[in-house]
Amino acid sequence: MTLSELRFVVAVAKERNFRRASEKCYVSQPALSLAIKKLEEDLGVTIFERSRTDISPTPIGEKIIEQATRALEEVNQIRAIAKQGNNQLSGVFRLGLIYSVGPYLLPEVIPILRETAPEMPLDIEENLTAVLETQLKNGVIDAAIIALPFDVPGVNTLALYDEQYVVMVPANHHWKNRERVSADELGDENVLLLNSGHCYSHQVLEACPDLSRKGQVLQGNSLETIRNMVASNLGITVLPSSAASERYTNPLVKVIPFSEPVPVRRIALGWRKSYAREVAVNCVAEAIRAIRSDCLKMIE
Repeated sequence: MTLSELRFVVAVAKERNFRRASEKCYVSQPALSLAIKKLEEDLGVTIFERSRTDISPTPIGEKIIEQATRALEEVNQIRAIAKQGNNQLSGVFRLGLIYSVGPYLLPEVIPILRETAPEMPLDIEENLTAVLETQLKNGVIDAAIIALPFDVPGVNTLALYDEQYVVMVPANHHWKNRERVSADELGDENVLLLNSGHCYSHQVLEACPDLSRKGQVLQGNSLETIRNMVASNLGITVLPSSAASERYTNPLVKVIPFSEPVPVRRIALGWRKSYAREVAVNCVAEAIRAIRSDCLKMIE
């Protein structure tokens, strides 16, 4: 077993395609395929199921890929220590964020990190929770900012803050003079949410169960698109309060708080237990906790 073979296995797991994996590894496709087949023969197991249209890890292959990722990470850490003089705040930090957090948290946290970790630029990946989970396990990203629950084997989580949801309606809506709205009232409205793959939508539907039973739920591709659809009078929406702060509102919409119990989500930072740059992870967490915003209730 060689490091090259482990790199090939991890590359195929990421790309789900032998040709693309070989290009990433700068080897020919036949050489990569032969190396993986040799490793499978040496181990006496099948790591990948192959078909004309898909390549997917076997159950034992998933475990081998996870271990290979950890092994390569340790090797990379040796190189990083030598290069950076053991300064964990030097070098790119690959941070994943769910779509409903990224646009609103990053403008707040990046200025703080520029001060506290000026030699650690962020390589940012916005995606769905399920995709970030896979990328985290496969070492594509170093850490992810996600909404709890996020119970993933081999991954640490640190709760960062709680954030309430609010209702956004068109300025001429019949609720325009309301001070508060209860969650069960949303079932009688046209409610705009992100597509079903987003954890944000699941959390809203859990908090407002009448929406699933009798409400008309329309879908959008981003919170900014949904905000504009509300402004155009297509319907109403539920937003995390950071996405409905004063800087993001306009005269065509109105933000209304929920009455008690207010729906809330808990945002956390997740990283692999095997990840060696613990100081960098803590630095990102502390930068987020240093944000001063009425929208976010930090967890000490």
